[in-house]
Amino acid sequence: MSIVGIVAEYNPFHSGHDFLMNQARLVAKNDPIIVVMSGNYVQRGQMAIMDKWKRAKAALQSGADLVFELPFSFAVQPADIFANGSVKILSQLGVQNLVFGVEDANLNFDYLAKKISQIPQDSLNFRDYTQTYATQYNQLVAREVGQEVNQPNLMLAIAYAVSNLNLGHPMDLSPIARIGSGHDDPLITEKVISSATGIRNYILDHQDESLATLKNFLPKTELAELEKQVIYPNWNFLFKFLKYRLESASINELNSIYQMSEGLEYKMKEEIHEATNFTDFLRRIKSKRYTYARLRRLALYTLLNVKNEAMLNSQKNVSTMLLGYTERGRNYLKKLRKDAEVPIISKVDKKNASQGTLGLQVKVDRFYEQIIGTDQNFGRHPIEVKGG
Repeated sequence: MSIVGIVAEYNPFHSGHDFLMNQARLVAKNDPIIVVMSGNYVQRGQMAIMDKWKRAKAALQSGADLVFELPFSFAVQPADIFANGSVKILSQLGVQNLVFGVEDANLNFDYLAKKISQIPQDSLNFRDYTQTYATQYNQLVAREVGQEVNQPNLMLAIAYAVSNLNLGHPMDLSPIARIGSGHDDPLITEKVISSATGIRNYILDHQDESLATLKNFLPKTELAELEKQVIYPNWNFLFKFLKYRLESASINELNSIYQMSEGLEYKMKEEIHEATNFTDFLRRIKSKRYTYARLRRLALYTLLNVKNEAMLNSQKNVSTMLLGYTERGRNYLKKLRKDAEVPIISKVDKKNASQGTLGLQVKVDRFYEQIIGTDQNFGRHPIEVKGG
């Protein structure tokens, strides 16, 4: 068998993702394609614009056979932790070949991973507060390995390769060259493939209008779901909730938030009162030490009241939720349930939602439910898509 794995956010699922899925099918042939997908919150510290169930369905209709949820404790993290969690889960689900999109598919990622793994650990303990960790890491890799790591998908690809190298039985790596717009490019209507960022920004800028312009970028059924949505989660909408949270919480309460460090609780509490919107707030708390992505994640942890203990407990007691399957996926699932090294959750109940991965997942999803008005865990069952 050649079971293929994909790590994804699908925020939202678009034609570029469909292209990668088609490339994955060429590798998998008649074997399953397994996707581990971020849930209702994504890596850069944002709410997903569509809920996890709708995005999983779009992936299944495009060719995926099984879609599992990447736990919040790995999904909303910097590249190394995001990659470690997702790669390990895919391996535990029996994946043999990891397919991923990247700006330069000709690089030898196994070689790069080995070279980076040879860098002494103490070299990664950066102390230059005039530059972000990401900048210092890129400079170190460029110096030690001879490869610039300054493009978003390339950074993730190398993180996947390093995480894969540390597995007991590493997967084969199949990089696929990205086509179309860049990661953060605006929507360009003349192109067939646009960035997810461009699509999201277009949706937010045209909330009270028809989204028909996106028909060339999104699957028809997904576009129909988006057009039915009343609210598109985004930080401008959520800012008022963050403001209340920061102004009502004590310094001691804020200090217990995951990744709150170096007095950021004082800075956030000081600046939130004067900030007029979320972008203004980020600019006020920004320093050369932290990237905007790092600060957005911290703002999300704060909004959701995610504390150190809950995050660490989630990472120690890992399970993954099954979001959907095809017939091919269901057949593989029967075998997988006997051999999988990670617990697979098909139904959320009070017992399995009381601790570990699912405990934190249910907690943070409660807020998402309040925003969009749809239950995300209790009472939900994996989606079955015919065919495949």
